[in-house]
Amino acid sequence: MRVTLHEVSKGRGGQALPPTSLEFHTGAVRFALAETEQRPSVLGLIASGRMRPDSGRVTIDGGSDNRALRRTVALVDAPDVSDPHADIALAGVVGEELMFAGKGATPLHARRWLTQLGFGELAGVPIGNVDPAVRVRILCELAILRDGTEGIVLVSPDRHGGSPDGWWRIASEFADRGYAMLVIVGGSAAVALERMHELEAINASGPVEPLVLDTWPVADADDAEDAETRDDAERAKTPAGADTADQTETPDEVLDEPRVDERHADDTTDGPGSPSPDSPADDGPDSGPDPAPAPDTPAPDTPATDAPAPDAPTSDTTPNGADR
Repeated sequence: MRVTLHEVSKGRGGQALPPTSLEFHTGAVRFALAETEQRPSVLGLIASGRMRPDSGRVTIDGGSDNRALRRTVALVDAPDVSDPHADIALAGVVGEELMFAGKGATPLHARRWLTQLGFGELAGVPIGNVDPAVRVRILCELAILRDGTEGIVLVSPDRHGGSPDGWWRIASEFADRGYAMLVIVGGSAAVALERMHELEAINASGPVEPLVLDTWPVADADDAEDAETRDDAERAKTPAGADTADQTETPDEVLDEPRVDERHADDTTDGPGSPSPDSPADDGPDSGPDPAPAPDTPAPDTPATDAPAPDAPTSDTTPNGADR
């Protein structure tokens, strides 16, 4: 069996799933990259024939047959689609899958099945607390119990934690048993798989070039080199012997200007006999006329506001003539 996705996408402008092409086939395991919360499940639904893409097409053995695709490809552990609730005991999850497979589905049947698989002691453990690799093993074994299953689409096993080599080796074992295996993972797991060369992990849609970690230190080195080059250029512009401290104090000098103005203003309000800082030194008591009044001093012909007018009313009457 060979399943091929030809430029499939979902949602307006590919928001739910951007255009994606990949292929997986019997006897091999492949991984596909899908980021964000919903895209792994959307890709898994399309790859297993359970959702129609908005663009592109999915073929099985060269033909378009979603019914045959659904019948032969199992969708395993897709978030919000086929993943069991984390609080359900493992025996309960097994019993439900045994029922769908047409097997005995009592709690006793579930415990016996787990014991045969080597995990009988985990029957009462919530599946959310089961080791990630053990979880993948159990769910994949349950998936192939259904008649006609020839392939498995395993969705986001990396979200449960653990090392990728655990669940990847299990997927490889199922491929060796003759199943077509597609594992949908996030960016970090994809990079880890490509760096573990002994796993011989193959990306179904090609190398994960945007996520190669080796490019990050190079970018940092380039940034550091650019910064050093800029510093050298700045030092070259600075004349020899120039005091860089004076340059950095320029903003403080600007801030000091108001204080200088205030000082001058205070000097001009000391009185008519106080010389301005800019006036020449005083040669004596009769050296010359008094300096001109400051701009904010009232003109001589303007009466002061706090002096009473010549004909002003006495202080024992109010402005309107009424007695106090």
